[in-house]
Amino acid sequence: MAVKPPQAGRRAQRIWLAAACLCVSAVTHAADQQDPAALQSHAERFLQTQTGGLPGTVSIQVKPPRSALPACAALDAFQPAGSRSIGKISVGVRCLAPTPWTVYLPAQVRVIGTYAVTRQPLPANHVLTAADITLREGDLGSLPADVVTDTDAMLGYRAVSGLAAGAPLRSALLRPPLAVQQGQTTRLVMSGPGFSVQSEGQALANASRGDRVRVKTRSGQVISGVAHDGQQVIVAF
Repeated sequence: MAVKPPQAGRRAQRIWLAAACLCVSAVTHAADQQDPAALQSHAERFLQTQTGGLPGTVSIQVKPPRSALPACAALDAFQPAGSRSIGKISVGVRCLAPTPWTVYLPAQVRVIGTYAVTRQPLPANHVLTAADITLREGDLGSLPADVVTDTDAMLGYRAVSGLAAGAPLRSALLRPPLAVQQGQTTRLVMSGPGFSVQSEGQALANASRGDRVRVKTRSGQVISGVAHDGQQVIVAF
């Protein structure tokens, strides 16, 4: 029966111990790192909450971090100030404990829903009717943030400039219906601390709700106020 030399036995033992140490080190190192899948899931749940009230079908994809991060016991997701909740976005995740850090993950939020487009070319100052608008389905995240999804709310609005046929309807390109018309009798409501006085005047220009407009009073004085529905102008003192 062959007997292994003592030196060979010691060498095998050293190799085994070294391999065992490497395995323990790898396990410990992995335990000290944040699980990327858990980080993605936390960011996805946050975005699902943020988009919960949006119309249409929502799908969310979050990419994992590019580098390893220390393990975290308390994660907090957020969105950078002023950023959209749909489209190609960035979602932030910060670690509150035990080691503070912050990472930004690229994300794609698709919202498949209906939006308004023009049926035919519309000239500037055209007043929108139901015959001017049709609905189209698509990814709202790939469209301007102010694209119109509620067509009924825009009926009676005026086009700021000419609109091409098939163009997505945007609220920034529309103005509210005229609240005050030039030359017509306007009800003036002048108010201040402890008083409110009403009189009549003549509007010197057309104005939509919320616009400032000048009004000529019966005495010939010209004052400026804010147009409201019903041919009314509010003057605050």
